[in-house]
Amino acid sequence: MEYSGTGDPKRSLELLWGVQERPRRGPKPKLTVERIVTTAIELADAADLDALSMRRIADELGVAAMSIYTYVPSKAELIDVMMDRVLGELVPPDDVPGGWRPKLAHIARQNWDLYHRHPWLLQISTSRPPMGPNLIGKYEYELRAVDGLGLTDVEMDSVISLVTGHAQSSARVSVNAAQAERRTGMTDEQWWEATGPVLGEVLEPGAYPLGSRVGTAASMAYGGAIGPEHAFEFGLDRILDGIASLITTRTTSE
Repeated sequence: MEYSGTGDPKRSLELLWGVQERPRRGPKPKLTVERIVTTAIELADAADLDALSMRRIADELGVAAMSIYTYVPSKAELIDVMMDRVLGELVPPDDVPGGWRPKLAHIARQNWDLYHRHPWLLQISTSRPPMGPNLIGKYEYELRAVDGLGLTDVEMDSVISLVTGHAQSSARVSVNAAQAERRTGMTDEQWWEATGPVLGEVLEPGAYPLGSRVGTAASMAYGGAIGPEHAFEFGLDRILDGIASLITTRTTSE
């Protein structure tokens, strides 16, 4: 697990907001922060953050490892900038018609998709979020989706945290399931073929009637032991139902 905000706060903010030192005279530099960050994102997408190092980035760029540190002090600051850069891929829900509910659903699905494009985001703990332009802009447009509904400011923040947190936790299950075959060298079908006969021997027929019935129905519907996308959409609908109830309570109490 990596932690955002663990580097030099000043340097992280300078990198996030593009604050550059006064240009020096002489030949144009071979590297830029943007090129380093883009390369780091590509490498993390192909593997994960554990496999990402400043030396590996340097090798990919064809430069000496020490030259990377001229632009980015360490991996900690680099992760902050990587995270903020990919948040820029998200599309705000301002043009989504139909009011707050489809807007929040759009936000949740955008986050779900982002975690699948960049699974390494799930390796970052963000209790100290990188306060870059994309993260701050994301929070602003997410709040606009629930502004003017009668919620308090704290409730607005909690609603956004609930929706985005659901997308993150659901995506984690989905990404882990997708990576299981690569990490274990065994497909879901092979795993069931190995466990099925043993379960048949140790479980008495009819011992778990509810689990057997429901589990069979669910696995057939999901096409596997779990259904991450179904769980995401089902949970999202229930969360939005709860938010609707909260909004109704606030508007009827006025």
